[in-house]
Amino acid sequence: MAIEKILGIETEYGVAGGPDYDPTTASSIIVNAYAQQGRTRISWDFNDESPGTDARGVLGVGALAPTIETHLANTVLTNAARLYVDHAHPEYSSPECASPAQATLYDQAGEEVMRRAQRAANETLPEELKIKLYKNNSDGKGNSYGTHENYLVARQVEFADVVRAMVPHFVSRQVIVGAGKVGSETDGARGFDHDFQLSARAEFFEEVVGLETTLKRPIINTRDEPHSDAERFRRLHVICGDANMSPVATFVKLGSTALLLAALEDDGPSRFPSPPALPVRAIREFSLDTTLRHAVADEEGRTRSAWDYQDELWHLAQRYVERHGGDAVAKADEVREILNQWRELLDGVRDEPDAVADRVDWVAKRRIVEGYRSRYDLGPYDAKLRAIDLQYHDVSRDKSLAQRVGLREIFSDEQIRHAVVHAPEDTRAYFRGQCVTRFPDDIVSANWDSIVFDVGHGPLQRIPMMDPARGTRALTGSLFEQNSTAVALVAALNG
Repeated sequence: MAIEKILGIETEYGVAGGPDYDPTTASSIIVNAYAQQGRTRISWDFNDESPGTDARGVLGVGALAPTIETHLANTVLTNAARLYVDHAHPEYSSPECASPAQATLYDQAGEEVMRRAQRAANETLPEELKIKLYKNNSDGKGNSYGTHENYLVARQVEFADVVRAMVPHFVSRQVIVGAGKVGSETDGARGFDHDFQLSARAEFFEEVVGLETTLKRPIINTRDEPHSDAERFRRLHVICGDANMSPVATFVKLGSTALLLAALEDDGPSRFPSPPALPVRAIREFSLDTTLRHAVADEEGRTRSAWDYQDELWHLAQRYVERHGGDAVAKADEVREILNQWRELLDGVRDEPDAVADRVDWVAKRRIVEGYRSRYDLGPYDAKLRAIDLQYHDVSRDKSLAQRVGLREIFSDEQIRHAVVHAPEDTRAYFRGQCVTRFPDDIVSANWDSIVFDVGHGPLQRIPMMDPARGTRALTGSLFEQNSTAVALVAALNG
């Protein structure tokens, strides 16, 4: 039976400006500015980090385990998220969420955190050094940074089956959840005469399966770091997605993937369509095909377009929900909305793109780019068009073009502001968030699966949280009501 799909998103933000125009310095200023305004100064606990553990059991030939940068700014927020500097980018990792809608809300909370951090940082900087932040995936000079999704998967599922089932989805879903991109940045993409892509990130992928996230990027990442009980759980770390400005696109991206993973757990990989024979080539070529008609051969000799793959996967998910109900992913109403939006976006991009321009980022962005290009009679690779692409992703509300194209909202500003401060109540994030909110001076450090307290006497006390579905308000709320100090809370947990 499929397990609950606890999930979340990590987003590395593009950064420009700051002292000496150094991105690491600028990113540290951003993170520290937010922490120093009283949000939190709790350090991240790296003791349980193991990014070099490979789901295949051994590192591939020539593979390099990702490095852990423990010396850079790193903190835990009251909403149980992590805010830190990763590879010269400020990164927001959302708390563990219990549904795709909730994860979308906390992704938007991350945008608001970055806006507040940017304002706080820029109050201390002269005009010429003010920092700009972008929720995008590349700097226009060939350097890409990630928007990584995370999904809880049952350990009993063979990793080879994850690869077999999910490659078709990851190479094709850009037709509805791609962020769009003007031009190209890699030699592989420049070989094609296309001035616009569906995906901002697809051209940077070089392998089907692998451990790395910054070099030789794989479509399926093998990092086996569950941040939970490793005997029961996997964490599927998905690095091939785009940074979406459209909340509906984020919702569909998370919801469709979670439903397919649940279907894999319950029914196995045999119901899934055959993967492309050349997946890396497929993800790149699909990104370059704005007609949505380009087809590639699969491992069985059949040809499919990206749209065909998504259509087949939608029907697979629909049949799964009819048989099993989709409870592992979300409540029934939300599961129906995932399927409805997925279907509407899929039919819309093929039949009437303008009808889904309020939900599909690449459609919305291309309309802006084409309108500006036509109005000013610009060439397809004009630098002004690349500037428009970048401005679409500006986190500042008054600068962002994404704020001006009428993207459909899911949550109110009030809901987003609440999520900036408060953790989800139905995962272990609630326990972490309450501890950080109530006892910040008593916490030495924290991470996803534990919190370390200093209660003033004796050794430090590590509180493990090995099940992402526990530590909820329903299970632990009374502990906080009955124990008003860290000393009392730790004693109650140890008793």
